[in-house]
Amino acid sequence: MLDAVKPVGSAAIAAARARLQGLALVTPLVDCDAAPVGKSVRLKLENLQAIGSFKIRPIGNAVLSKAQPDLDRGIYTTSSGNSALGVAWMARRLGISATAVVPTNAPEAKLQKLRTLGARIDMRSNEEWWRAIEAGALPDQEGVYIDAVRDAASVAGDATVGLEVFEEWPDVEAILVPFGGGGLACGIGCALRELQSNVKVIACELASAHPLKAAFDAGAPVKTPHDPGFVSGVGYGCVLPEMWPLARSVIDSVILVSLGEVAAAIRVMAEHNRVIAEGAGAVSVAAALSGRYPQSKVCAVVSGGNLDSQMLTTILAGSVPI
Repeated sequence: MLDAVKPVGSAAIAAARARLQGLALVTPLVDCDAAPVGKSVRLKLENLQAIGSFKIRPIGNAVLSKAQPDLDRGIYTTSSGNSALGVAWMARRLGISATAVVPTNAPEAKLQKLRTLGARIDMRSNEEWWRAIEAGALPDQEGVYIDAVRDAASVAGDATVGLEVFEEWPDVEAILVPFGGGGLACGIGCALRELQSNVKVIACELASAHPLKAAFDAGAPVKTPHDPGFVSGVGYGCVLPEMWPLARSVIDSVILVSLGEVAAAIRVMAEHNRVIAEGAGAVSVAAALSGRYPQSKVCAVVSGGNLDSQMLTTILAGSVPI
């Protein structure tokens, strides 16, 4: 087991913001006019980033924190898609090699983007891939491992999302965040803590794949049955143990949503906001549309928009992809 991830402070977050200038967009907050009655919901559009995902923030900051001689050896990561896209994008920008270690169920839309960016794809069984994530490395890979979740620089990069939301909407009462590896929710929580804010961080998971809710209920990470369906990037079998102490301290609660609610949220964003979100990116929006929270002013982070076109067609037709 790796060391527990520590909270990041204001100096690290400010350094991340400086490094990310010119790499990551300051993404807009837009109103969601389909919000439940009595609720004000705004969407933080991280799907508009260059790689279609917030992952440019943690990956970009982590890569730029490494020494140049190490980077010259190349970089790699284990990812279901978006972290790998961040690594590939950074590698192309810096003129170094990149390898994406992906599971067999990685979405084809993301694999095609990886190929376009010039990354080498190393596909492993889901079990081997998850073991590599737990270990934080693969001994048979060349280069520097980029951890999009547990590296302090990654958490600081994620924290910049929280800063931007709070600066643009200081009256926000809760930020709803998809929970996958936990870096984004924990980073936002760290930023709000440094701001001495009372804004709540609400993690959002699937009813059919909810390791964080299970950990909250058990008081520790536990292995859980998981069936994320068409939603990749969330709902892994267990909370990473080294993320648990930080997650427990900065995340206030968890909302569970169904796959049907996620599909409906994708449809709402496409029809009302002309925004395309992938399944993981829409989990938080589904939670916001559910109204299952006491706050009246909430921000839902749309963490990514790399959705397969066939899935989008199915969803817009009113069905849930199988």
